[in-house]
Amino acid sequence: MTVSSVADGAPAAALEARLVLLEQRLADLNAALCAPRADAVEQAAAGLQEALAGAVDHFQRAARQGGVPPPLRRRLALASGEVAAQREALARATAALDRAIDLLLPARPSVALYSSGGASERSLSQGGFVT
Repeated sequence: MTVSSVADGAPAAALEARLVLLEQRLADLNAALCAPRADAVEQAAAGLQEALAGAVDHFQRAARQGGVPPPLRRRLALASGEVAAQREALARATAALDRAIDLLLPARPSVALYSSGGASERSLSQGGFVT
C-alpha cells in the first residue's frame, strides 16, 4: 500500500496504523477468549474497545475531509464485521451458560410448602388456621 495523503493532511499510513492496531486487538481478544482467564479477556476487550474508538475517530475525520482509501475502508468493514460476530458468539455462549445454570441450580420456590414439623407455613393473612 502506498503512503498517500487524504484531504485533511493525515497520511493514509496513520489510518493504516490505526487499522493494524485494531486488527491486533481483535486477534488478542480472540486468543484471550480461548484461554480460561477472565482477566485476560477483560484486558483484551478493553484494548479492543480503545482501538476501535480511535480507529473510528480517525476514519470519520478522514471521510469528512476527503475520503478513505478503498482498501482501508474494506479492511475496517471487515474488522467491524468480526467484532459483531464476536459479540453475537459471546451472547449465544452467555445464553447457553445461563440455561445450564438454571438447570443445575433451579430457583428456590418463593413460598415454602411445609415447615420442618410438616405443617403448612401459611400465614393468617393468607387464610391459615390458628391452633
